[in-house]
Amino acid sequence: MQFGVFKEENETRVAAVPDTIKLLLKSKHSVLVQSGAGLAASIPDAEFVAAGARIVADAAQLAAQAECLLRIRPVLTQEAGSFPEGKALIAFLAPLRQPEIAGILAGRRMTSFSLDAIPRISRAQSMDTLSSMATVAGYRAVLLAAQHLPKFLPMLTTAAGTIRPAQGLILGAGVAGLQAIATARRLGAVVEAFDVRPAVKEQVKSLGATFVEIPTTENLEDKGGYAREVSAETLARQQKLLHERAKVADFIITTAQVPGKAAPRLLTREMVADMKPGSVVIDLAAESGGNCELTKAGEVIRFQGVTIVGPTNLPATLPLDASRMFARNLANFILEITNEKGFTMDWKNEIFAETCITCNGEISQKRRTA
Repeated sequence: MQFGVFKEENETRVAAVPDTIKLLLKSKHSVLVQSGAGLAASIPDAEFVAAGARIVADAAQLAAQAECLLRIRPVLTQEAGSFPEGKALIAFLAPLRQPEIAGILAGRRMTSFSLDAIPRISRAQSMDTLSSMATVAGYRAVLLAAQHLPKFLPMLTTAAGTIRPAQGLILGAGVAGLQAIATARRLGAVVEAFDVRPAVKEQVKSLGATFVEIPTTENLEDKGGYAREVSAETLARQQKLLHERAKVADFIITTAQVPGKAAPRLLTREMVADMKPGSVVIDLAAESGGNCELTKAGEVIRFQGVTIVGPTNLPATLPLDASRMFARNLANFILEITNEKGFTMDWKNEIFAETCITCNGEISQKRRTA
């Protein structure tokens, strides 16, 4: 099968790197790369050619020649109709949040796979692009907080006296949250972390943070390991506790998201108003509505002395390593769902069945009955 790697607009990452191109070639696939696709990630065309890829001049030529199109940036509904008919597509399609996208792709007779639908099973961990990009985002979020803070993160003993360490609060202990905890601790901050799932308590403690816990009898974790929405009673108790912890935090990093739904609201305007002057909120859920009531995606705002940052596409700020991680996950996924003849069409394979959104122009049966 011949795969096509685009130079994507407003994106610094690239969906394949020389090492992963070599992996695909070993399995009898071929790869086309649009000229300049890797420049923002510090990968010149010559490195792709040395790995065995063929460079094409522009996106139109790539789309015409490639059998399967590879993409990093999430596909928006309004973009779905622009893909060439009859091709295959592997990308972030968000079928739960954008159910109409399947119908559009089916109408164009496309076979498509959604990277955000990869099941949370051990065998698929090496293909989990969401977790890889969350790792990058969690790391960058702490550096962003440090950039906006008017104080040091670590404790320093100087000739001018001892400077106390910054106090951090991480909301959500998924992949991004755990990486944020680890990074903040490495930089010397004192860290607390909150998550509705009691099961992550040991992970938080193992990284040297204190777990902020709300006792509850609710089951707050779905079968995929994601957080569920909480009841009104639990939400009220949660917000009361978070309000108290927010008052003492120098920086808060929020990472809480629920698949297919708007991000849960964790920080209200009143909570932010009670935070210390100079404190910082980094909202990693900005693109899905924000965990903070005041967040505006892509903007930095200030409210009563508090800085609220709503970053978008943080992984693209570390394009080289983010590309390497994404590309390796993607190559592993491709090798799982293809053979020398093309797609395996193995509907008994959970990874294939869960991620296939449209097949030969039809919405897959698994998605129709979900």
